[in-house]
Amino acid sequence: MTLKGASLGAMLASGEGEGGMHMPTLDELYPAPFWKIGDWFEFNRLDMIRVIAIAAVLLLLYLGARRTALVPGRGQSTFELAMGFVHKQICEAAMSPQMARRYLPFIATIFFTVLGLNITGVLPGFNVSSNALVAVPLIFAVCAWVAFVAQGIKSHGLGHYLAENLFPKGAPKVMYILLTPIEFLSTFILRPVTLTVRLMANMIAGHFLLTAFFVMTSYLMIEGGGLLKGLGLVTGAVSFIFVLFEIFIACLQAFIFAILTSVYIGLAAEEH
Repeated sequence: MTLKGASLGAMLASGEGEGGMHMPTLDELYPAPFWKIGDWFEFNRLDMIRVIAIAAVLLLLYLGARRTALVPGRGQSTFELAMGFVHKQICEAAMSPQMARRYLPFIATIFFTVLGLNITGVLPGFNVSSNALVAVPLIFAVCAWVAFVAQGIKSHGLGHYLAENLFPKGAPKVMYILLTPIEFLSTFILRPVTLTVRLMANMIAGHFLLTAFFVMTSYLMIEGGGLLKGLGLVTGAVSFIFVLFEIFIACLQAFIFAILTSVYIGLAAEEH
């Protein structure tokens, strides 16, 4: 398809120069700091988004819980619905009712914070999730790791807990040479690593997908003409669909992270 002697491919190629279309790169995830103290502290746009997102989550939870009434209003009803979802669908789905009540504040903190940081990826003016960098997902994963290891030690004692996870019952002792390193990697290394990578990779993919489509739409609508503007309308419609899909992914990843944390804690507390 051509327009005025220039193909779409030629337009995109020419867009790499000044004033043309600039596709997203990893540099967007490492913005220059606008506040720096020596060589040990810096504050950039992504840090600001983190602070705003966490403050917004805390504010919404505070507003939902500050005035509880026998007949709840709209805000309290929404808050109770959200907490009820975390309690029933995440905590009690993986733990005993007693443990679910005990761990509800911890799991709810993880769920709502991960969700708040994820959702900034589709908010105008932010357009990026803080979980697209490894640092924040890793912090959540380490917190989950500490929680399920501490619960395992509390339930069984250090020696019994390590023996259950490193030396599977019923296996020939000679197989422990092979099984013990595998069990150690699976339980104590791969769990936090997969939690981190799954969350980070989904947020990175969503960011670049949305950015690429919006950049292409803007470029086609401004620089193109005729059929190319029509193509821009198509990419714009697809961009809107991807926004809705990315909202779904943001919620889904928060749910997956929280429920896997609950599952690991529940497994750590069980007798094998």
